[in-house]
Amino acid sequence: MNVPFLDLQSQYKQIKREIDIAFQDVLSNTSYILGKYVKRFEDNFASAHGVKYCAGLSSGTDGNHLALWSLGIGPGDEVIIPANTFIATAWGATLCGAKPVFVDCDADSYNISPEKIEEKITSNTKAIVAVHLYGQSADMDKLREIADVKGIYLVEDAAQAHLAEYNGIKVGGIGVSASFSFYPGKNLGAYGEAGAITTNDDELDRKFRMIREHGSNKKYNHEMFGHNYRMESLQGAVLDVKLKYLNEWTDKRRAIAQKYHNRLIGIDQIILPKEMSYAKHVYHLYVVKISDRENLNAYLNNEGIGTGYHYPIPLHLQPCFKHLNYQKGDFPISEDLADNCLSLPIFPEMSDAQIEFVCEKIINYYNK
Repeated sequence: MNVPFLDLQSQYKQIKREIDIAFQDVLSNTSYILGKYVKRFEDNFASAHGVKYCAGLSSGTDGNHLALWSLGIGPGDEVIIPANTFIATAWGATLCGAKPVFVDCDADSYNISPEKIEEKITSNTKAIVAVHLYGQSADMDKLREIADVKGIYLVEDAAQAHLAEYNGIKVGGIGVSASFSFYPGKNLGAYGEAGAITTNDDELDRKFRMIREHGSNKKYNHEMFGHNYRMESLQGAVLDVKLKYLNEWTDKRRAIAQKYHNRLIGIDQIILPKEMSYAKHVYHLYVVKISDRENLNAYLNNEGIGTGYHYPIPLHLQPCFKHLNYQKGDFPISEDLADNCLSLPIFPEMSDAQIEFVCEKIINYYNK
């Protein structure tokens, strides 16, 4: 049996007719940037997350940049970021000319550790970026308390966390803003690059929409510095079709995660992901921690099972941040995850037979 890490073709086949109609509608109307298709998706996505505003963008990375840019963060400022995340989180700060300040993660949630943040705050600190990693929300009450006491911004990176919840509240409107990615492999994925940024703040939403369109509030009138971060109409149309299925797909991801948990819980050599009491995990990734990752990974791949490493080099050890003078050992939990985490296949179309096959192979490996 073959079990891919992700199966986008199966998903497309299920909604092919709706997707094809949406594409044809865009092509027939020859409106390719923003427009009614993106506006409809923005409204529906905002509603799904219980926020006032959503602005469609060309990528989630753009959202990370736009979130901090709109807050006036720039050279000389510092932004606190987890060491355990995808590097696009850090680009938000660096593209603004600010300095990313890394913090280790919590050993249970794998998200940024609130207890380790305060010692990193200086007079130059302007924001904390809360990454909802792998599909599970960060501990937002603790982070918000720190941000409020210190008078700094709390921004969400929800690239992997569509419809995730913190204490019953959808992510996306807990911080001052939240960036989302619709990279094809995400829980809600476009057919190309796309992203969004959400907020409940009227003025921030105004800035988001101007900056994404060359700082313009109307054609050829540029009120502020900007960029081209606009979402394409084709992506807006696709995402709006797929959004209708996101609750169902999320439930399926959670069910698959539970099946993994039930079958693998007895293996002492594996640490399974922990769903925190405050979180509704949407399982963009199902990440286990093991001490012999390379051997198990090679074994599973040889058996036709796709896997992934998320993420094998923590941010503070990336070559591009060498100038910040971090050393191996500075963030031991993030480094342990980088060395020992393995992502198992998880996608809504995954069959019970495929789930069982993955579990059987892992059990067989350790029984040997």
